[in-house]
Amino acid sequence: MPDESEIGNPNATRFRTQAAKENLLRRMRRQRLKYITVLPSLVTILNGLCGFAAIAFAGQAVYAEAGVFSYHKLSVPYFAMAGYMILLAMIADMLDGRLARMSKSTSSFGGQLDSLCDVVSFGAAPAFLMLKILEYKIVGIADFSPIVENLLERFVWLAAGAYVSCAAIRLARFNVENEEDESSHMSFIGLPTPAAAGVIVSLIIFHQEALPDISEKSTVAYVILENVIIYSLPVLAMGLSVLMVSRIRYPHILNQYIRGKKPFAHFIRALLFFGLIIWSRQVAFVLIFCGFAASGFVKWLYSRVIHKKEVVLDPAVLQ
Repeated sequence: MPDESEIGNPNATRFRTQAAKENLLRRMRRQRLKYITVLPSLVTILNGLCGFAAIAFAGQAVYAEAGVFSYHKLSVPYFAMAGYMILLAMIADMLDGRLARMSKSTSSFGGQLDSLCDVVSFGAAPAFLMLKILEYKIVGIADFSPIVENLLERFVWLAAGAYVSCAAIRLARFNVENEEDESSHMSFIGLPTPAAAGVIVSLIIFHQEALPDISEKSTVAYVILENVIIYSLPVLAMGLSVLMVSRIRYPHILNQYIRGKKPFAHFIRALLFFGLIIWSRQVAFVLIFCGFAASGFVKWLYSRVIHKKEVVLDPAVLQ
C-alpha cells in the first residue's frame, strides 16, 4: 500500500516502479542456468574446437620440418590444414543455429556461446593464420632493408589486430540486434565473420595447394601469384575489418537463394557452383568467398554513388 504522502505524487509512484524493476532484475541475475539444449550446444563447441585446432596447425607449420601434416593417406600442408579447420567450423556454425531453431530451443545461452566460439574460429584463428604465413613467407620472398622490413611487420600486426577487434565488435553488435524469429534472418548488416574468415582462408588454401601445381608449369606465374597473395593479405584484412563493422547489407545465402521454391536459374547456378568445386575446390573457395565479400560493397557503391548520380542527372528529374 502506498503511503498517504505518495498519493497523487507521480514522482513517488515512478520511483516505486523503478525500484521494483531493479529488484526483479537482481533476482533474475541471481538465478542459475538450469536447462540448456545439448545437441546445438555440442555443435557450437565443435565450432570453437575447430578454431582452436586451426590455431594449433598454424603454429605447428612454422616449426614442422616437412611442412606437411600426414595422417594415414591424408597429406596436407599445415597452413592449408588450418584453413580446412576453419571451413569445418563454418559448417558447425551453420548447423547449430539451424538445429536450435528446428527444435524451437533457441536461447540467450546458445547465442552467447555461439559468439564466443565465433570469435575464436572466425576472429583469432584467421588472423593468427595470416600472421604466421606472412612471417614465414616474407622472410623468404622479400629482400628489404631492415627499416622497410620492420615497417612491414608492424603493418601485418596492425592488420591482424584490427581484424580480431572488428570481428569481436561485429559479433557483439549482432548479439544486441539479433532477433530469434527465422523471418528476420534474410540478410546481415555488415559482412558476416565466417565470410570474412573465408576470404583469408581461401587465399591461403589456394597458395598452399594450387600454387605448387602452377609452379611446375610456369615459374613466372608462380612467383607473380605468390607475391600478389602474400602482400595483399594484410590489405584485405584491413578492408574486411571495415566491412564487418559497416552497415552494408549482405544476403543470407541459405535463406534467400536455397530454401523454398526458387526460379530454375537458381538451380543452374547451384549446379555450376558444385561443378566448380569438383573441378578445383581451391579456385572455387576463392571465387565464392571473395565474390560474396565484394558483392555487398559493389551493390552499396552502386546504390549510394553511381545510381544516385544517374538519378540527379536524369533530365526528367531536372525538369
